[in-house]
Amino acid sequence: MPLNQWLLFYVPTTLLAILVIGLFLGVTIGSLFLVRRFIPFHQLKTHNDVAGFIFSTIGVIYAVLLAFMVIVSWQNFARADRNVAQEAICIEDLYRDSTGFPPVFKNAVRLALRNYASAIVNDEWTTLAVGKRSEKVQAASDIIWDLYTSFLPENESQAIFFEQSVVKLNEAAELRRERILAAGPGIPPILWVVLLSGGLITILFTIFFGTENFVAQLIMSSMLSTLVALSLFTIMTLDFPFTGSVTISTDTFRTVLVHFKL
Repeated sequence: MPLNQWLLFYVPTTLLAILVIGLFLGVTIGSLFLVRRFIPFHQLKTHNDVAGFIFSTIGVIYAVLLAFMVIVSWQNFARADRNVAQEAICIEDLYRDSTGFPPVFKNAVRLALRNYASAIVNDEWTTLAVGKRSEKVQAASDIIWDLYTSFLPENESQAIFFEQSVVKLNEAAELRRERILAAGPGIPPILWVVLLSGGLITILFTIFFGTENFVAQLIMSSMLSTLVALSLFTIMTLDFPFTGSVTISTDTFRTVLVHFKL
């Protein structure tokens, strides 16, 4: 399990956000006091014009990178949410389409589908939080596949329902694989190195500006540090849509289970 996923799993989200912000603020404030202790502000002030142009370039580059990663993370989160909803719809369609089969097969399929959806809600959502699939759900899926592979349609009507059901079954299996992948390793480590390094460079660059009002510079640098920390925390949270407090819920599958009982 990646470190950021481990933190999301074991540390409450609010506390983790406070720790991330506190870490960035600590580095910013500590560095600012350290620089001011050894370099007077009037010496730093002589480089403000040149530093301003360089900081603008750094800020734009990092802002574009940060915004891009936030958007990508949100899109991946939203896509995983849509896939979960579509997977639940496929399971519900299979349950409904079983009406066209003989009573014995229909009842067996419906029981298997109920067990499958229940295992997803009660077991797989827990294993997804650590980036793994559920063996219980896999076993329930195998039972459904065994039922369909052993069934022989007796007439044209059953053949139509069977064909459509197999299509839905394959679609549901594909969506489950995508759901498991979405719970996986997340953003590659090299990108996190770039994001963290860029954030620290952007923040630490501000401490080399010389201002007579030290408190004003401290506040401005702290606000920038907080903004960067919140952005990185947002990326980390959205990167794992099934881990932490900000996650995709099981509501769609719970609704399917309610419909199964009607």
